[in-house]
Amino acid sequence: MHAAAGGVGSILCPWAKHLGATVIGTVGTEEKAARALANGCAHAIVYTKEDFVARVASITGGAGVHVVYDSVGKDTFLRSLECLAPMGMLALYGQSSGAVAPLDVTVLARRSLFLTRPGLPDYTARREDLIQSAWELFEVLGKGIVDVKIERRFPLADAAIAHRELEARKTTGSTILVP
Repeated sequence: MHAAAGGVGSILCPWAKHLGATVIGTVGTEEKAARALANGCAHAIVYTKEDFVARVASITGGAGVHVVYDSVGKDTFLRSLECLAPMGMLALYGQSSGAVAPLDVTVLARRSLFLTRPGLPDYTARREDLIQSAWELFEVLGKGIVDVKIERRFPLADAAIAHRELEARKTTGSTILVP
């Protein structure tokens, strides 16, 4: 899980742990590593101090991981593919560092890898899917499995500043814009 101390990472990490996953999180600082561990990560990799691909290989005994959740994009994408086990999946759901360059899909064939770029509107297009997804989230929130921490609030007029803070990876927890 890239950005394991960020807003989405703070939801996905404890939820994945609750579902039985061994979660490996990447973060940019020691402070964020502590947050990632508190979020349920079994391992926190500070990518500014160590090579996350090598560390994932070490943690998994060279087997790789079944899935990588990547909200960072350009800076992590190709290296995330290197972390995958054969038939593993990369879920690229954001691009805080910028858009990923076009990909020669034969790269995926090296280990029969899968790639997805999910978008929330497709998963919640039907009302019953939206209700089910919301219910599942509220259920884990209500049980205390996931705890959403709003760390930063920006006036809507400062949306550009908020985006720069996110892109510079200066945030932890959730960041919201206040109208």
